[in-house]
Amino acid sequence: MTPVALTIAGSDPSGGAGLQADLKTFQQHGVYGMSVVTLLTVQNTRAVSAVQVLDPAFVRAQLDAVLADIPPAAAKTGALGSGAVIEVVAERAANFTFPLVVDPVMVSKHGHALLDPAAADVLRRRLLPRAFLVTPNMPEAAALAEMEVADVPAMETAARRIALCGARHVLVKGGRLPGQAVDVLFSDGELHRCAAPRTDTPHVHGTGCVFAAAVTARLARGVPLTAAVQGAKVFVAAAIRTAPGLGGGCGPVNLFAPAGE
Repeated sequence: MTPVALTIAGSDPSGGAGLQADLKTFQQHGVYGMSVVTLLTVQNTRAVSAVQVLDPAFVRAQLDAVLADIPPAAAKTGALGSGAVIEVVAERAANFTFPLVVDPVMVSKHGHALLDPAAADVLRRRLLPRAFLVTPNMPEAAALAEMEVADVPAMETAARRIALCGARHVLVKGGRLPGQAVDVLFSDGELHRCAAPRTDTPHVHGTGCVFAAAVTARLARGVPLTAAVQGAKVFVAAAIRTAPGLGGGCGPVNLFAPAGE
């Protein structure tokens, strides 16, 4: 049977992030993708100029429609936009029989806030306990763990703290570290480090979305978590290294990069 994955995320009309990037990543991994739209943005590689969050009832209706007809083998969340939308997703996620990857999108690559502090608190209290895996970058980990996160030891401490919110597994992404890009996975009480060479490029738009989507696609195919994270890391590193150089700002990565096994 064809594996199915679901993204619950915002729309990026430039195609490099959000649900558009998620669906491309699912496709590249041989997974049938479905999407529930949470918010609309006006953006390109240079800036985000507007965000419109959808009505929570409409988000709920989308989610109920796809779940009733084509049950996914894994799902992910991206930008959710408001506490009310997060509540809707958390309510439905309580009954998910498949892994949920939560990418706690709080700020765009352009620095535009996508989640206010009150909504971030709802995410921490209501959605993280439903997460199979949560994938914050360093600033997001700092916000969720309520501590400074500037190096790998701090990432490890933050991962442990975030796990106390109820997430089953926590991956803190170290894309902002100097030198190698080191990620920290806290899983079943153990810490794992996953490193990849850094590519000096401005074209990293959507990397957080793509990484979480690649993990989700691999989980949908039945790949164990640690292997799914390692494989996603290799895929994203290749996608960054071969970025097509589109746009006049922070451009998208190469979503035609080989997905591997």
